[in-house]
Amino acid sequence: MEKVIAALWAPSGESREAFAARLLAGLPAALAEAGASAVRLNLRDAAVEPAAALVQRWQTPQQDAVVQFWLPSANPRFRGRAEAALAAFVARHAAWLVAESEIIANTAHPAPAGERGWGWSQASFISFRPDLTRAAALAHWHGHHTRVAIETQANFLYRQNLIVAPLTPDAPAYDAFVEECFPAAAMSDPAAFFAAEGDPARLEANVATMMDSCQGFIDFTRIDIIPTSWYAFGERE
Repeated sequence: MEKVIAALWAPSGESREAFAARLLAGLPAALAEAGASAVRLNLRDAAVEPAAALVQRWQTPQQDAVVQFWLPSANPRFRGRAEAALAAFVARHAAWLVAESEIIANTAHPAPAGERGWGWSQASFISFRPDLTRAAALAHWHGHHTRVAIETQANFLYRQNLIVAPLTPDAPAYDAFVEECFPAAAMSDPAAFFAAEGDPARLEANVATMMDSCQGFIDFTRIDIIPTSWYAFGERE
């Protein structure tokens, strides 16, 4: 099995809210018909508007949604039907083959298939610092930052997806996609985001530790971070 992540752009003139509703109504079933499993949608909709201040932008226009799914094989010969399913719903999509690492499994807030998940999801397309080798960036990310992200945040799901290869010719040159789920309060309350409610000293320390660690491997000029509502259609076992 191989995992694919695709960034999705809405047709011109269609609002993100309408685009999200249309994707939710039809894309998971279309991908399943095309052989995909464990489809997961990350949608920019009204429910995550309180997190607008957390958006970070590289792409213009920025992606309007993300879909994640698994295929028996992502080789060109075998992913054509899935590509066609995506193309039928969007103005543009960019896709990548990734290697997923589930750091924190969502055991606290599972959602019934097709229903909006609890809280919200921060979907982050990141690039590594150009002055680092890929090996050095991975050593910092996996050997240091992973612990920091667990210890300084209120995330109840944390998945790292290392980009193995682009699957579409115009895919932005990211190095990884990270998904982290948080309580709804974390959209607008830093203390809720950084697991420091009622403790200003802990909040200051956690923010400083996180920022220092991120600066150790991320190129902040080439990232897209978007708040999303999340929907799961059969998580991979």
